[in-house]
Amino acid sequence: MTLKLFTKQPWKTLYLAFKLSTILLLVPAWSITYLFTRPRPTWSWRHAMVVALLRHLTSLSVVVGKLDHLPDYRTVDPDAEGVWIGGVPHLITAELKIWSAVAGVTSINIPGYWYARKGLDPRPTAPVKPNQRVFLFLHGGGFTQLSAHPKAMTSNLPRSLVELVNDAPYALAVEYRLSSSYPFAEEHPFPTALLDALAGYDYLVGVMGYRPSNIIVVGDSAGGNIALALTRYLVENEGTTKVPLPGPPGLLLLSSPSVDLSNSHLTPGSSALTHDMDILGGFYGDPKRVPYRTYAYIGPFGFGMASCNRYISPASLSSLMQVRFKNFPRTFIAAGGAERFLDLIRTLRDRMVKDMGEAHVTYHEADDAIHDYLVFPWHPSRAATLTAVQKWLT
Repeated sequence: MTLKLFTKQPWKTLYLAFKLSTILLLVPAWSITYLFTRPRPTWSWRHAMVVALLRHLTSLSVVVGKLDHLPDYRTVDPDAEGVWIGGVPHLITAELKIWSAVAGVTSINIPGYWYARKGLDPRPTAPVKPNQRVFLFLHGGGFTQLSAHPKAMTSNLPRSLVELVNDAPYALAVEYRLSSSYPFAEEHPFPTALLDALAGYDYLVGVMGYRPSNIIVVGDSAGGNIALALTRYLVENEGTTKVPLPGPPGLLLLSSPSVDLSNSHLTPGSSALTHDMDILGGFYGDPKRVPYRTYAYIGPFGFGMASCNRYISPASLSSLMQVRFKNFPRTFIAAGGAERFLDLIRTLRDRMVKDMGEAHVTYHEADDAIHDYLVFPWHPSRAATLTAVQKWLT
């Protein structure tokens, strides 16, 4: 009942004011403490302060919901190079058709936002040139937060990617539907985001004229999970049904992907428990509590689905998990050495290498870097990682 109360005014404003005032009281203590000792020896004082602030701010959304006021899937912002992406109910087949029926969801029209290299037209003209590559971007936010909009925090990543190589000057970010559960409305569970990602992919192929082999699917954090699920759906169902699915993408780029929604990596000594100075708060490292993002995303399927479904938790250590990566495209995985998800990302890396070979999986682990550091322009490890991505793309 208390959680429900804080989602409504005036209690929401009062709660936010209380939490923010608490943070303001903590700032002087942090500033003095970090003059003498820091969570990581390589972190500067400023670095440690920013991470501490981010860690406390991320915990607020679990109680009060979205912290931004950007447009969601119901509205497109034409001033931000927004476009409507048509729904693709005709492309839903196999297991995805069953899961969609159980969850009571289908594919609908959603917004997408174009990002362009500086100096070019704000969006490409269809049909594009045959040799032109493009990024399809799926943002992070624990399946429940943030946006594809250019004013969102995660927009820093697609904005940087389009500057890396000459033949990939554009990115389309998909405004997929966010999952929610109590104390908010229970809506858009798995596989809703996958359906929206599929619509964005089909838009690039069917409307814009990009070849599937020229599409680079990108996802950070929860978006990395969705990017993997989209790629898996296209790989596993290629040529197996009468549904006219486009072919798999040419490349897959994952930044701090959230690839185990179960608690299989919450073990003594694991990064989920020991990397407690990451921007992800303690609600990600409590084996006795299911994080809000998990039960919102799993919805009617129940927590057991997080342990054994290869589309939801491809890195799960459960004995029930059967997952392969045969025929997946060449993949780049970026991880932070100080992030809570480090161990599960390493599990994903090992499984992909086993099935695909080392030549097809590039793994970049930035020492002492936090979760999803590529979306933060201030992060000291960002430039080197983007240089590695640029080399991988060429």
